[in-house]
Amino acid sequence: MTFFGRSLLAFAFLLAGSPGVLAADVTAGDLVIAQPWSRATPGGAKTGAGYLTIENKGSAPDRLIAVSGDVAGRIEVHEMAVTNGVMTMRPLEKGLTIEPGKTVALAPGGYHLMLMDLKAPLKQGDKLPLTLEFEKAGKVAVTLEVQAVGAKGPGGEGGSMMKQHDHSGMKM
Repeated sequence: MTFFGRSLLAFAFLLAGSPGVLAADVTAGDLVIAQPWSRATPGGAKTGAGYLTIENKGSAPDRLIAVSGDVAGRIEVHEMAVTNGVMTMRPLEKGLTIEPGKTVALAPGGYHLMLMDLKAPLKQGDKLPLTLEFEKAGKVAVTLEVQAVGAKGPGGEGGSMMKQHDHSGMKM
């Protein structure tokens, strides 16, 4: 293997083991909150969005009723839907219910955390501390990891290089 190939492979291993690639799950009561992330915003943008998954491992529903954080003047739980062929977005005034045994994904194009009146642009690599408030599980601290502007999920568009390529046949 060439020096370039060894360097590329070492870089791939470094990325795969990087703590910024994927945040640890947070447990609160019967809830498991995973993969909190956001996208970088263009300069001057006053809104951003946050995404994560919430799994309810309990036998009773819980509800996300509020979100707070210093990154924005106001944070709401929103829903996007297509109504008569038109994409609409609205706040969930009564919160977001997580049924027992179910996982709810807050992801682009669906439920999401709407960060309004941003105090500064969101930059790739930033870590945004937020507090989620649940009806039963109470207040839970999470950190959104800011990905690239066009990221499709946590860890960037395609995840780490090790997920994209099989290096099992390479010799060092």
